[in-house]
Amino acid sequence: MSPELTIDPPPSPNTASSDARPSRLADRDAAHVWHPFTPMTAHAREDIPCIVEAEGFELVDDRGRRYLDGISSLWCNVHGHRVPKIDAAIRDQLGRVAHTTLLGLNSQPSIELAARLAALAPGDLSHVFYSDSGSTAVEAALKIAWQYHRQKPQPDERDLFLTVSGAYHGDTIGSVSLGSIRLFHQVYGGLLFDTVSVPSPGQFPRPDGMATDAWHRHCFAAVAEVAREHADRLAAIVIEPLVQGAAGIWTHPSGYLAHLRQLADDAGALLIADEVAVGFGRTGTLFACEHENVAPDLLCLAKGLTGGYLPLAATLATPTIYDAFLGEPHEGRTFFHGHTFTGNPLACAAAMASLDLFETGDVLGNAATLADALAEELAPLRRHPHVAEVRQCGVMVGIELCRSRQPYEPFEATRRMGHEVTKAGRERGILVRPLGDVVVLMPAPAMPEPLVRTLARETIAAIDDALAANA
Repeated sequence: MSPELTIDPPPSPNTASSDARPSRLADRDAAHVWHPFTPMTAHAREDIPCIVEAEGFELVDDRGRRYLDGISSLWCNVHGHRVPKIDAAIRDQLGRVAHTTLLGLNSQPSIELAARLAALAPGDLSHVFYSDSGSTAVEAALKIAWQYHRQKPQPDERDLFLTVSGAYHGDTIGSVSLGSIRLFHQVYGGLLFDTVSVPSPGQFPRPDGMATDAWHRHCFAAVAEVAREHADRLAAIVIEPLVQGAAGIWTHPSGYLAHLRQLADDAGALLIADEVAVGFGRTGTLFACEHENVAPDLLCLAKGLTGGYLPLAATLATPTIYDAFLGEPHEGRTFFHGHTFTGNPLACAAAMASLDLFETGDVLGNAATLADALAEELAPLRRHPHVAEVRQCGVMVGIELCRSRQPYEPFEATRRMGHEVTKAGRERGILVRPLGDVVVLMPAPAMPEPLVRTLARETIAAIDDALAANA
């Protein structure tokens, strides 16, 4: 039997240790923890921070080193860490009940949150199905769409989902099938169902040196052609509105989302908006669909739903869709899907407190200020010889590194330049994360402007540090 594990208390955040040796926590991590999306052989060779504490918009590791959280703890933190109002809401709910099932029972926090989301969402998305992650929110939407077409007043056998290239909708089998991440399909292709994919207007680099405007026109025409070709089979068009996050912060031109809404209507298909990454202020509005006054048929939410505190996801549906699932039990029209922690009361309480802060703290106004500050501070990178593009929508930023800007030439994959920038950033006290050689900045929408300016300036310095160290 293994001896009992003990964890040393962290040093004071104001007295960072200079000891460069791996901590005992790091040793145990290497022995036992399998990290997501992480090449573990390389991971074990590095001095990785072990986060033990947080304060405001900073994270503190087990040696007392402080880091500005430049990726919102993987795009989910909204108001910072240890937020008094959210902490208090969770404690209050903990004094009542931490968890109870929604299978056969109701729950006050889940009811109140569902009503609040229905009132805030675009269009008439009045019915909320809870799950616990972005992947499961999309998985639920996929199954709802499939079952809806077979139970609607004039049923049919629609079986095809349309996505755009580079799409990422999660890691479960259905959501991977909907996505267009080539690596996922190479590894798991035998497990997936077929979809139809169209070129993304945000794709970089554009093929054959095509100008941006010409590429956008091509993409608008291509999706229209495919939607018309498969109109009889099309169950849904699935889209990350405005920004494709995991593709590398690929941004869409104005009008593209509204174009997809019209195409879905023309084909009798549903529009599924995956706002897991772009929702809750990231693009400047509470929901990205608001930018084009688009109301989807199904809306997927997660990440920032609880302010980044606890796992919670929601799939919102219109009455038209919901009504197709109504009937007596023996008719078998039920949505046969669910999770143990569906509608967890603690998570719902956190989400309600987070939504309160959007109203009282002018989070959306602050996000607009941050977007302007990021654009101003990152402007020098638009002339940097090793930056091909700086893509931004709201507080979502992708910095595309390259070996050569003109003509465009990427770095060799073996150099892992995006990762090298991440390491250089940690030395400067900031946390950023790469998507390949795209350096992503995703500050919390409520972060103070001076901290965002610091994040941008230190990111530029980290890029130059990494380039100099790996010349």
